[in-house]
Amino acid sequence: MMRSTRLALLAAGMGLTLALSACGANEEAPEAGGDDTGTTNESAGGIPVGVILPETASSARWEGFDKPMLQAALEAEGLDPQIENAQGDVQKFATLADGMINDGVKVLIIASINSELGGTVAQKANAQGIPTIDYDRLNLGGSSEYYVSFDNVKVGELQGQGLVDALKDKPDGAQVIEIEGAPTDNNATLFHEGQRNILDPEYESGKLKLVQSQPIDNWDNQKGGSTFEQILTSNGNKVDGVVAANDGLAGAIITVLKKNGLNGKVPVTGQDATADGLKAILAGDQYMTVFKPIKEEAEATAKLAAALAKGDTAAADEIATQTSKDPVGKRDVKSVLLEPFLITKAEVKRVIDEGYVPATDVCTGELAAVCTELGIS
Repeated sequence: MMRSTRLALLAAGMGLTLALSACGANEEAPEAGGDDTGTTNESAGGIPVGVILPETASSARWEGFDKPMLQAALEAEGLDPQIENAQGDVQKFATLADGMINDGVKVLIIASINSELGGTVAQKANAQGIPTIDYDRLNLGGSSEYYVSFDNVKVGELQGQGLVDALKDKPDGAQVIEIEGAPTDNNATLFHEGQRNILDPEYESGKLKLVQSQPIDNWDNQKGGSTFEQILTSNGNKVDGVVAANDGLAGAIITVLKKNGLNGKVPVTGQDATADGLKAILAGDQYMTVFKPIKEEAEATAKLAAALAKGDTAAADEIATQTSKDPVGKRDVKSVLLEPFLITKAEVKRVIDEGYVPATDVCTGELAAVCTELGIS
């Protein structure tokens, strides 16, 4: 990993003397609102807690799902949440963390840009007696005692199985390109591990042929699309299936497939069940996505935060009954790991019926007729 001036700024902004290194962060996205160092408001009647989300550039989930669902869940537990988004900027993430710590939050919930950054933030909060929760992404080598996410190996297994199902009628040797997530995101590593569990036997048997597997720094959709195009071109424009680690990367890949007249002919996986991902599935351009009921993730996090804010670690331990391995820190982290679900065209209705995406965001134009056929309204 590269040392960078951004991380020098991070160390300075956090008042740390640690020498840090990490890969670059996501590119700056448009501001989603809120001040960099807002203040908590204990007078509002709730216990102040801080939440830092990572970015908006790679997926619509953080602002569209996580932020409002965390807000509602934390308030329902009697907490006063301050939720900010770092917009992929490590210095901004550090500044937000400093502000929340100085404001006296009782718990800090961290959805980090990368493990090194998240671990550093947790270390500083813990030094001030503030418990931290790793949210959605486990910070390897960090110090948070609790972690809430989905079974991310299972996410990868669903992606692998989805592709196997889509290619089951293809002759042996069907060619697969894999476009993976950021190597600095432990979730991306777990997704890849799950995919390997399903796809490696297919590659070894010769049923499928792996053309190339390529991680994409910062989950950068534009880079994912251009990388896929380069691999496709070097392979003589031949591809039978694509593993895309999330819906954002899938969308960029589908754009390239359209340029080559291959959309709808080449199954593409995804993740996050975003409105664009669901539309692509209904249009036949994307084969599947992975639905992660983020409301459940937010509610579990809120219950855990409420227990920790009151200093009730016994209650927290009753919520976080699973464990996750931190191979860097050589430790087990108390965890809540929720179940993800495979969504193909026939299951799109579930995501809409459960209120995660409005039908009006999906059933537009020519897709309105498809929605009617599927009973989506």
